[in-house]
Amino acid sequence: MPFDERDGPAVTTGPDEQYCSSCGDVIKREAEICPHCGVRQKYPQEKNPGIAAVLSVFFTGVGQIYNGQVGKGLVLMLIQLVNLLLVFALIGIFTGFVVWVYAIYDAYSVAEKINRGEIEP
Repeated sequence: MPFDERDGPAVTTGPDEQYCSSCGDVIKREAEICPHCGVRQKYPQEKNPGIAAVLSVFFTGVGQIYNGQVGKGLVLMLIQLVNLLLVFALIGIFTGFVVWVYAIYDAYSVAEKINRGEIEP
């Protein structure tokens, strides 16, 4: 069963340390295998923020899916579909643009956070 940091001891990690995903001991960030329990550490795949943003430019929500946030991407796609229908009532022109710009910004910033290890996809 993977270790959940909330269940472990109140030990803080340094800037070059992290918790083992299996036993919870503090290990070096670059360690491929935990020296305490021997479990190989999983590292998230790097995401290119530029690609995430460009994908959202062409189709709202695809950048989020690229970042591994499938649910968020599908919700943004659904919102844009509704906005497309609202274009006929003119309100969709504004709301569609707002959601489109948000999706581009979000895809880019989340990819950067994934690369820094601040969040998991």
